[in-house]
Amino acid sequence: MRAAVLTVSDGVASGSREDTSGEVLAERAISAGFEVVERRTVADERDQIAGALEQLAGLADLVLTTGGTGFAPRDVTPEATAAVVERPTPGLDEAMREVSRRASPHGLLSRGSSGIRGAALIINFPGSPRACAECFDAIAPALGHGIELLTSRPTEHP
Repeated sequence: MRAAVLTVSDGVASGSREDTSGEVLAERAISAGFEVVERRTVADERDQIAGALEQLAGLADLVLTTGGTGFAPRDVTPEATAAVVERPTPGLDEAMREVSRRASPHGLLSRGSSGIRGAALIINFPGSPRACAECFDAIAPALGHGIELLTSRPTEHP
């Protein structure tokens, strides 16, 4: 199964900040059995995010984003994601928000969303490396089965 990681960050896109959150997601995806076929960075611009999501959903079964999910004026990743997904996947959002809420009261401020575009699953993660790890770990047990169902691969229900 193929995965792509999209980092949404003005600082990373300009080269003034290191992409530690994207690295965490790539490592977690590999550990979960995915082949990371592409990593990309865009600035916090709605059109750039949506365009990258559309392209990456054509290349990978799983598209993981990091950044742009908070309350700051330039945090528009959830809106860009909503513009490209065809079917939402609220259970993933709920699980990630729950683990974030338990880790910090600021977890309540996460607006990340997820959904299906074609045969790809797109999931927004926070911009914090620690939050990326916690949220990925919370949903990782369901990802393989979900991708198998989405891509019509043979699967068994546990």
